[in-house]
Amino acid sequence: MEQLIRAIVTPLVDYPEELRIETEEHSNRIVYKLFVHANDRGKVIGKQGRVAKAIRTIVYSAANSHHTKKTYVDILD
Repeated sequence: MEQLIRAIVTPLVDYPEELRIETEEHSNRIVYKLFVHANDRGKVIGKQGRVAKAIRTIVYSAANSHHTKKTYVDILD
């Protein structure tokens, strides 16, 4: 799943070397924390959160076909 997130986000950002993904796995959920450079945060979130929503939709769809746990994506800087 991290590779999928990285493949989606890398072309969007100006500082791909600062892209970091951390995974927190709990008993009933998985949280992917996406860290980007402060200047790239707006690009990853998009106008009115449209890009972030699209990223989450793709990740959730992929996760539902592979995992039984609920999946979340948090975008941080």
